[in-house]
This record gives sequence, structure tokens and C-alpha cells, in this order.
Amino acid sequence: MELVHPYPKWLLAIKNATFRTKLIIGIVLLLAVVLLLPFFFQYIQHRDGYRLSDVLLDSLPSANVSIPIFAMIWSAVLLFAIRSLRDPQLLLTYLYGFVFLCICRVITMVVVPLDPPQGLIALTDPLSNYFYGTKDFITKDLFFSGHTATLCLFFYCFQRKTDKIISFIFTIAVGFLVLIQHVHYTIDVVAAPFFTFLCFFMGKKIVNW
Repeated sequence: MELVHPYPKWLLAIKNATFRTKLIIGIVLLLAVVLLLPFFFQYIQHRDGYRLSDVLLDSLPSANVSIPIFAMIWSAVLLFAIRSLRDPQLLLTYLYGFVFLCICRVITMVVVPLDPPQGLIALTDPLSNYFYGTKDFITKDLFFSGHTATLCLFFYCFQRKTDKIISFIFTIAVGFLVLIQHVHYTIDVVAAPFFTFLCFFMGKKIVNW
């Protein structure tokens, strides 16, 4: 009796030299970004910035909504992990898109130095804070919203209609909730989908090249 591989697409992908090369390079780039980002966040946290006038933000109540924010983010991550088990191209596309997203955020945060909004309530998620290189919440990780962009990248990468709907709803909801928590300005959230699409586009180009 012939055994059927549980993940046939991955079996074929791993046999492909081009895919293996792209996967290894993508993982190396991601590790480099993860290792360097804590130093960058410490730099921007001690840098002077500008506080923006934000009419919408000023009209919203300030509340701690960390639990629903991270519940949606980690639910999307879990869904992505499940889908990636059967779709290596999905994993590769998100991998490169996320690397570009991190690089893009570094550039925009350097170009646009901001101080945190008034009424900010620190987001509570120990796992995420680990990547900042400190147990303390980084308050100047502002333009553009990384939480919104991460979910938006899932929306761009997913192929199934249901997955896209879920990730779209999560993106809108988290974008609104980070404003409620006053951890971002409105422009940070509004700009996120546009920068994310650019990063997704570049990541997709590399995967299809």
C-alpha cells in the first residue's frame, strides 16, 4: 500500500532548489531583523519626537483593550499557521512581505519621529514585548501601526474568501482598538494598509520570480 504524504505541496516545494533557496534566505533575513529590531526600538524610545494634533483620537475614550487586540492577532497567526501547512507559497509570501514590512517601518519611523499620544495605555502582551528587547512597552513605535499592518498582510496573503473576510474584519477592528487604547495616532492606522500593500507586492514579486 502506497503511503500518501500528508502535505504533498510541501514535499514538492522542498524538492525544488529555487524554493529552498528563497526559504532559507527569507528565514535568515527574518532572524537578522528580529535580532536588530530591539536595538532600533531602544534608539527611538530615547529620541525626541513630535506630538500630533488628532481630532479623532481626542474624541475617543481611552481604555485598555489589550486582550481583544492580541486575541485577534494570535487567532490570525494560528489560522495562518494552519493554512501554511498545506500552502508553502503562502508561507513564503508572508515571510518576505513581513521582512519588507519591518524594514519599511524602520524607515518610516526614522523619517517621522513621533512622541506618543496623550492618554496612552500600554498594551499588555509579554510575547510581543520580548521582540522589543525589553519588558517595558515601547511607546514611540508609531508610524505606521505594526499591529494593523501585520493583520493587513494576512488579508493580502490569504487566498480563501473566508480567510480574507476574517483577516479583514480583524484588521479593521484592531485598527480601531489601538486608537481606543491611544497607542497610535489616526494617521498611523490609516497609512498601514498602503505601506503593507507595497511590502506585500515586493514580497510576492520575489516569490514569483
